[in-house]
Amino acid sequence: MNFASVRVITDDLDRLVMFYEKITGVSAKRPAPVFAEFVLPSCTLAIGHSQTVQLFGAGSARAADNRTVIIEFRVDDVDAEYTRLKPLVDEWVQEPTTMPWGNRSALLRDPDGNLVNLFAPVTEEALQRFSGRS
Repeated sequence: MNFASVRVITDDLDRLVMFYEKITGVSAKRPAPVFAEFVLPSCTLAIGHSQTVQLFGAGSARAADNRTVIIEFRVDDVDAEYTRLKPLVDEWVQEPTTMPWGNRSALLRDPDGNLVNLFAPVTEEALQRFSGRS
């Protein structure tokens, strides 16, 4: 089994796509008007309009209703990303902080309220844990 992607459902596809294009620096692929994806070396972030939920079953997902999943991006320099993105992000949940498990993290909310973590391993143990990962 291979992990393929995480899909976020939204009522405003264009707004969320533009946000993640700014965050990642990657242009989204748009194979359909109601669907976009960011194909990154380590994962794919898919974004579907709430209209697509009907294909999976009515009520199977609700846009802007997530309070349990954190979308995480490993970056080279958390503090530099925080500085770059500060004017583009409306809600920062946590400014750059070194966590007890050795990652430096900054948490923000995307326009739909989904939690996004920008992190980098900084301690020797964390660096070792992430060695060999994309």
